[in-house]
Amino acid sequence: MFVENALPQSVKVLLVEDDTVQICVVQAVVADLPQLDLLAVARDGLEAIALLRRRLRSSGESLPDLILLDLNMPKMDGFEFLAELKATPILRRIPVVVFSTGNDQEDIDRAYDGGANSYVLKSARFDDLKRSLELVATYWISATRLPTNLPMARSA
Repeated sequence: MFVENALPQSVKVLLVEDDTVQICVVQAVVADLPQLDLLAVARDGLEAIALLRRRLRSSGESLPDLILLDLNMPKMDGFEFLAELKATPILRRIPVVVFSTGNDQEDIDRAYDGGANSYVLKSARFDDLKRSLELVATYWISATRLPTNLPMARSA
C-alpha cells in the first residue's frame, strides 16, 4: 500500500545524451509527462560529471533524482561516466537508467556491473519512446522509493 502524500509529484531527471535529435525527442516526450521534470541535459559524461559537481557546490541547485544515460558518447562514454559517478560517495546514490539503442548483452551486463539501476531500450519511434519513458516515470515514482536529495554544502 502506498502512502500517497509521501510520493513525489515528479522526478527530476538529468539526461546524458550526445545526439541532438534524441535530445529534442526526449524533451518533447518529457514535456508531455508531468511525472518527469527535465532538470538538465549533458552531451557527454564529462559534461554530466561537471554539472553534478557544480550542483553539489551550489546551495541553490538540487541534484537530479534520476539520470537517463546514453552509453555511446564522445569524451567520456556512459561506462566511464558510471565508474566516475559510482566512485563519488555523494553521487553514487542517484539512480541511473541506461537509455540506449544498443541491445548487445555484453553492454547490458557491463552497464549493470558498472552500477546502472536499469537498462531500457531507446526506440527511434516517438510513441514507443514515450511509452518507455512513461514506464520509467511510473516505476520511479510509484513502485520505488528514491533516496533523499543530499545537502549541497559538500563538494565532490
